[in-house]
Amino acid sequence: MLRRGAAGGRALCGAVRAGSQPPVRGLRGSPRARSAMPSWVIDRYGPNDVLRFTRDMVFPAIHFPNEVIIKVHAASLNPIDLSMRSGYGATALNMKRDPLKLKSTDSEFPLTLGRDVSGVVMECGLSVSYFKPGDEVWAAIPPWKQGTLSEFVVASGNEVSFKPKCLSHTEAASLPYVGLTAWSAISQVGGLNRSNCSGKRVLILGASGGVGTFAVQLVKAWGAHVTAVCSHDASTLMKKLGADDVVDYKSGNLEEQLKTLPLFDFILDNVGGSTEKWALDLLKKWSGATYVTLVTPFLINMDKLGVADGMLQTGVTVGSRTVKHLFKGVHYRWAFFMPSGPSLDEIAELVDSGKIQPVIDQVFSFSEVPKAFLKLEGGHARGKTVIDVISKK
Repeated sequence: MLRRGAAGGRALCGAVRAGSQPPVRGLRGSPRARSAMPSWVIDRYGPNDVLRFTRDMVFPAIHFPNEVIIKVHAASLNPIDLSMRSGYGATALNMKRDPLKLKSTDSEFPLTLGRDVSGVVMECGLSVSYFKPGDEVWAAIPPWKQGTLSEFVVASGNEVSFKPKCLSHTEAASLPYVGLTAWSAISQVGGLNRSNCSGKRVLILGASGGVGTFAVQLVKAWGAHVTAVCSHDASTLMKKLGADDVVDYKSGNLEEQLKTLPLFDFILDNVGGSTEKWALDLLKKWSGATYVTLVTPFLINMDKLGVADGMLQTGVTVGSRTVKHLFKGVHYRWAFFMPSGPSLDEIAELVDSGKIQPVIDQVFSFSEVPKAFLKLEGGHARGKTVIDVISKK
C-alpha cells in the first residue's frame, strides 16, 4: 500500500523528477474548461433565508502545488455551519483567510458553507503524488476555506484521505469533520490512543450528536469502558455503538446520577455551559485524568473584542482554568477541529475493520440544502445530516 511521505506528511514529491513526464492536467473538470459551477452560498450573515443557490459560483482553481480539486458526491452539515451562517467566528476566520490583507476586497462573500466531502479527485497539483484523478477520497475542509456545498471543492493534499472502501459516498461524508474533531480532543489533546486506552473509564457528555457518536465508537474500539450521557430516546443507539453505561440527563439531576458511578479517567464534554462547573469533580485525582471540552469562548472572544484583545482574553481564561484544576490533581484542556489527512487514514482503517460506523439521521438532496439546515437547527439529531450532492432530485 502506498504510504504518505514524511515531508509535509503527505507524499509530496516537490518537483517532477528529471526525465519523467509531468502529470497530465487538461481534464474536463479543469478550470480552463469551466469557469462556473452550481453552489449554495451566502452573501451576508443571518438566518436560513440567506442561503442562495447559484449556478455561477467561481470554479475552484489550484493555486498551490499540493492542492487537489474534488468532485463532490456528498457533503454533510455540522453545527459549525449554522454558526458560520450567522457570522460566528467571522473575525478569526477572515484573519486566517487573508492574514496580510493582500486581497483587493475585504469581503468573504459569496461564501460556501459545508465542511465534509466525499467524492472523486478531478485534478492534482504538480507536487501531489499520493493521489491521482479518479481516486475516491474524503476530507474535512477547514472553515476558513470555501466549503463543500458545491459541485467541486479544492483542498490541500494534507487534508485528504482515501475514502473507506466499505462506505458509499453518502455514508462517508458523514464522518470526516466529526471524526477529526473527536480525534483531536481524545487523541491529540487528551492523549488517549489504542495502546493506552484499554480499561480506562471514559465519560462522553452529549453522546448522541455527530462528535459524540463517533467518540463513543472510537474509545470503545480502543478498549475503554464508556459511559454515554444522552436523552432516553438515544439510549438504544448508544448501546448499539458500544456504550457500557447510558445515563439519561432528563431523568433527574445529572450531576447526582454521575456521582453514583466510579470516577473517570477521561471526560469529553460536547455540551459546555454549567457542566464544566461540576464535571471535573468526577475525575480520578492525581492520576493523570483529563477533562477536554469542545465548547470554548475562543472565536466569540475574537468576535466581541477583536483579534488582539480576544486572543489575550482567551489565553488568560484557559491558562487560569488549567492552573486552577492542576492544583486539584486533574488536567483541563480545550480542543478544536484540526484538518488532517493522516488522521483520516487511521479513521478509515477503523471504519473498514468494522469498528466505527457512520450514524446518519437524514439524507437530503442538493436542492434541499435549506431544509437540511432547518433540520439541523431543530436540534436533537441522532447522528449526521447528509447532502447527496449528485442526486438528480
